Amino acid sequence: MSEPSLGAASAVVVGAGGAIGAALLAELRAGGQFAQCIGLSRRSEPALDLLDEAGIAACGHWLRAQTANAPIRRLWIATGSLHGSEGGPEKSWLQLNPAYLQQQFAINAIGPMLLMKHFFPLLPKSGEVRAAFLSAKVGSVGDNRLGGWYGYRAAKAALNQAVKTASIELTRANKASICVALHPGTVASRLSEPFHKAGLDLQTPQLAAERLIDMLEGLGAQQTGGFFAYDGAELPW
Repeated sequence: MSEPSLGAASAVVVGAGGAIGAALLAELRAGGQFAQCIGLSRRSEPALDLLDEAGIAACGHWLRAQTANAPIRRLWIATGSLHGSEGGPEKSWLQLNPAYLQQQFAINAIGPMLLMKHFFPLLPKSGEVRAAFLSAKVGSVGDNRLGGWYGYRAAKAALNQAVKTASIELTRANKASICVALHPGTVASRLSEPFHKAGLDLQTPQLAAERLIDMLEGLGAQQTGGFFAYDGAELPW
């Protein structure tokens, strides 16, 4: 990273236990732009579980103390779920499963919204602030040409709407703020492994992190509330 130092500022990565989140945290630390870079995940201390609002609130209180002298200027929400205990993405409406749908919305939409509730009040009311939520191109309604993946598509579309809505409220609090949804592309990780195929532009987590950071740093305040791909393309809702 070649950006000038932000001085006494903090960067926070939620989802630092995943492939992209860990790479983002490592890249931010290597860049030397921030006084401290904090990673939160289910295995961090304190632990953060998107299914536990009380735990999210506790992490928020902990962050407030940790960043008292170095305000949060970068917030990365690098969380997500595609397949888990309740199954995987659907190929047809015949495979729609309420438990899987609930899991998708809980992790991909409701959890990030609770992070907004408890973490956005910690962001400075003046000066540069950037918040990025990892979404997915398949969450675009306008780009949906293949069908399938009902739960994941719908949950990521819900996340996109929440990001757009939160960006408006965040701008009222800080006109220099940026809040966006970012599509990381296909990254070599446990989430994408079952769907790798020949000819796919498969990125390493490190490359994906570099591209995402460059993408976020290149945005202007007028682009807040947008949905962008790692390569700079603006995606349709």
